[in-house]
Amino acid sequence: MSASQSDVLIIGGGVAGLTLALTLADRFHVVLVRPAQDDQGASRWAQGGIAAVLSPDDNLEAHVQDTLIAGDGLCDERAVRFTVENGPAAIQWLIDNGVPFTPDTAPDARYAYHLTREGGHNARRIIHADDATGKAVVETLNSQASTHPHITQRDDVAVIDLLTDDNGACCGAHGVDTSGKAHILLASHTALATGGASGLYQHTTTPAPNSGEGMMMAASLGATLMNLEFQQFHPTCLYDPEGPAFLISEAVRGEGGQLLNEAGERFMPAVDTRAELAPRDIVARAIDAEIQRGSHGHVWLDIRHLGAAAIRHHFPTILAHCASRGMDITREPIPVVPAAHYSCGGVETDLYGRTSVAGLYAIGEVACTGLHGANRMASNSLLECLVFARSCAETLLATSADNTTHALASPNVTRLSTDSPLDHTALAELRATMRATMSQHVAIVRHIEGLEIASHQLAALEAQLLSLDPDSEHPESRRLRHNLKLARLTVLAAQQRHESRGLHYSPDWPHHAKTSRPSRLTLGNIQQ
Repeated sequence: MSASQSDVLIIGGGVAGLTLALTLADRFHVVLVRPAQDDQGASRWAQGGIAAVLSPDDNLEAHVQDTLIAGDGLCDERAVRFTVENGPAAIQWLIDNGVPFTPDTAPDARYAYHLTREGGHNARRIIHADDATGKAVVETLNSQASTHPHITQRDDVAVIDLLTDDNGACCGAHGVDTSGKAHILLASHTALATGGASGLYQHTTTPAPNSGEGMMMAASLGATLMNLEFQQFHPTCLYDPEGPAFLISEAVRGEGGQLLNEAGERFMPAVDTRAELAPRDIVARAIDAEIQRGSHGHVWLDIRHLGAAAIRHHFPTILAHCASRGMDITREPIPVVPAAHYSCGGVETDLYGRTSVAGLYAIGEVACTGLHGANRMASNSLLECLVFARSCAETLLATSADNTTHALASPNVTRLSTDSPLDHTALAELRATMRATMSQHVAIVRHIEGLEIASHQLAALEAQLLSLDPDSEHPESRRLRHNLKLARLTVLAAQQRHESRGLHYSPDWPHHAKTSRPSRLTLGNIQQ
């Protein structure tokens, strides 16, 4: 077992983790744990762009109100205003760091960069780099982080658990490398930037989705988890049962894409006056209903009427990817289905990324700041990553030298060993069953009976896992145990919400409750 020590340990190398690392590195020694699979993480696959008030024709209050409406009454308005007000400066930071956003070359352009519009927004305020914004941001920031003398990137280790000192404060993390060797990563401050929990479901919008491991690592230290029931399903993921997941950006609908049912008819205008640009929860439910009524297993997203030149200009990545799968989207509509996309819930934090555990911070999708409420508005995700990474850095940079160390001498380390015997086939079957259970009973539409079935099935799966590895010593069984516990907490959160709101829809509770508040759970809620 090896051990190392740093000022700040950041777990996760997407937009949030890279932004935090770069903002801190001039003062602190930063260790950034960024496994190779992060190149397939959610940040890289974010196509549409980043929402911010940039045009002189837009205003902060409009962005605030659009976000509050999309959040369906559960947003923390203070968090919304904080995010929106700090958005323009965060975008300027990216521009200053060389992110190649798409320019607006129109003679009458009101802003230097092209701004598109997405669902829930009443103005064009989405800055983007063609249709591969996440890729452009991650590659630009990672290029700088890779050469910074005060940032040590660890792509050889996967974090499995967090560590606490004798005072109960987080003092780093425990992980294993590809050869199975254990590593202790001690740090004065630890920040989770591990992403969401869409991997709890069968179908997702990213090829290598996280399954909430960071959320449960924090919960294991006593952190509170908030709003887990609000799992967003992106309305339009490419339907191709034989190929990997691929997101079809909401910007496609923002530029005029139309959703068609099996009869070739638009159905969104009859559902919502905003039609295809209604918030994602509404569009996803409408698509799901059409799929249930039909026989194809998908609906169509049609952009042929935009013309081949416009499609090539606005959506080169989507055009090329679909072509690689045998589809010419300039001549035929795109088959799409909703898929698990974004976790609006996560580790409860304040406006500076602080959790309820001393020494532990959470930023990005792993965190729940109150910004999204019951439903995330399009392109507010990367905005949240940027704003809260920068505010978290502000807090850490204000920390005096006398307060930057915890009692690191005796971290509480639980045993991990890849030498532990484990039936990997049985483990894979348990994971597949978990995902099938969540997709069947805890997805776009939830029923009381189905949630009860899911609760019992997930508890039984956890019992089976413990029989395979009673002490959860093997890293893979430890991960799955985290996943199962988070799935059980998600079901419990859904069971406790006796209403339909945002992303949580149940025909058994079809209306808003008279009073509604965020849900908060801890690991103790399911401990047996």
